[in-house]
Amino acid sequence: MTIEERFNLIKRNTAEILTDEELMELLKTKKEPVLYIGYATTGRPHIGYMIPATKIRDFVEAGIYVKILLADMHAFLDNMKSTLELVDKRVEFYKHELRELYKAIGIDISKIEFVKGSDFELDKKYTLDVYKLADVTTAERAQHAAAEVVKFGENPKLGGLLYPILQTLDEEHLGSDIQYGGTDQRKIFGFARESHPKIGQKKRVEIMTPMLPGISGRKMS
Repeated sequence: MTIEERFNLIKRNTAEILTDEELMELLKTKKEPVLYIGYATTGRPHIGYMIPATKIRDFVEAGIYVKILLADMHAFLDNMKSTLELVDKRVEFYKHELRELYKAIGIDISKIEFVKGSDFELDKKYTLDVYKLADVTTAERAQHAAAEVVKFGENPKLGGLLYPILQTLDEEHLGSDIQYGGTDQRKIFGFARESHPKIGQKKRVEIMTPMLPGISGRKMS
């Protein structure tokens, strides 16, 4: 598969890429780029997971190595929707469900790696980077970045403000070249691209696909 063919396969059915030019350059300079997508383990996987699953199949066929972040710490920070004990059990449930889904639609599982957030997000180096990024981020900017993802309520909690900081640093500490998510992630992706250079890190390529709405017409999770 040529670089152009790989690019077109990656771009297929996407809503936006930040940026096309950076993605093309990445494909020219790295044989097997690393992409990550994160799932906060806050509830049950639903039919909306099929869109990223089919896109992950495209990524793997285009020679991308995919890391699936099972984001237990993010789930805990999302307005107390889940306890630490519950999200820990959900990590195993998600891993099983997603692996079987990927196998069912023909994805080469050897190109997929599942990573539990708390396995690296509690490390000393990661924690230091949290402090570094928090030091250059205003509360207003963090809340704006997370507005489409975190349920803040009337009195926003500090944990929700940490959410975009952690998601930004996950790109660095997972060794990813690309982050992938739905269009609801755009504000966080933009935050990540502007934030990495502030603490001496490289910005990543960000890829988004459309969201599948629930029967209410709103986001399903």
